[in-house]
Amino acid sequence: MPSLKDLKNRIASVKATQKITKAMKMVAAAKLRRAQEAAEAARPYAERMNKVLAGLSAANAGNAEAPLLLSGTGKDQVHLLIVATGERGLAGGFNSSIIRLARDHAQKLLSQGKTVKILTVGRKGNDVLRRSFKENIVHYITFREVKQLGFVQADEVAHKVLELFNAGEFDVATLFFARFQSVISQVATAKQIIPAKFEASEAANNGSSALYEYEPGEQEILEDLLPKNIAVQIFRALLENNASFYGAQMSAMDSATRNAGEMINKLTLSYNRQRQAQITKELIEIISGAEAL
Repeated sequence: MPSLKDLKNRIASVKATQKITKAMKMVAAAKLRRAQEAAEAARPYAERMNKVLAGLSAANAGNAEAPLLLSGTGKDQVHLLIVATGERGLAGGFNSSIIRLARDHAQKLLSQGKTVKILTVGRKGNDVLRRSFKENIVHYITFREVKQLGFVQADEVAHKVLELFNAGEFDVATLFFARFQSVISQVATAKQIIPAKFEASEAANNGSSALYEYEPGEQEILEDLLPKNIAVQIFRALLENNASFYGAQMSAMDSATRNAGEMINKLTLSYNRQRQAQITKELIEIISGAEAL
């Protein structure tokens, strides 16, 4: 059984931890609002660009001269997984959910005899995936020193992806990130960006593309927009990740603060009981001594 001094020291330690988790919760809450606004503002632009490209891709379906970013290399052997995670931890299951989705996808591809290459964005994902897929990681990008994410960071990642694709290093690229839904809900998401793949809702608008005349031609527009779309989708993923991180951290620190409070109450109760028992024991000894005299 711990002594009174040990219990007192432990209570003080838990109280200090509680102050830290409460402060981290407040910081995450303050940063979450801006990050959420940025993520929500990026969605309409990314979705609209996807719709435009969906219409153009439908019009160029089966075209032998379509850009490789749209039609692909014609093979499905080498896959590049772009895994975007956070730079820091203490955010509940935020990082682990993204890593788990990417790891399961990689293992599935490897079991099918495919070649898997991994490009990690963020320190936490790189540290975890390096344990199991060290030989598969081809590049690592970190924005740990960046105070505020911007399109420049997304363009850096997109430039590296396009560089690898143009060099013939892979056939299919899939982006992994967490889509922000709410403070308590962040959904790990996989999105294929090379060759461009569009959702059914986006493809449903393909018929409207016949109402527009493009200048210059559709081919030129595709060649110009497809590389930009990769940067836009990566930028959206980074913003979604940023909002998801602060939401998950806020929830995790709130739970940690409440758990610390419960632990303090239990330790205080144990401390008071042991202190009362010690006082009672001393009183009994004093009374017994007095009666003996």
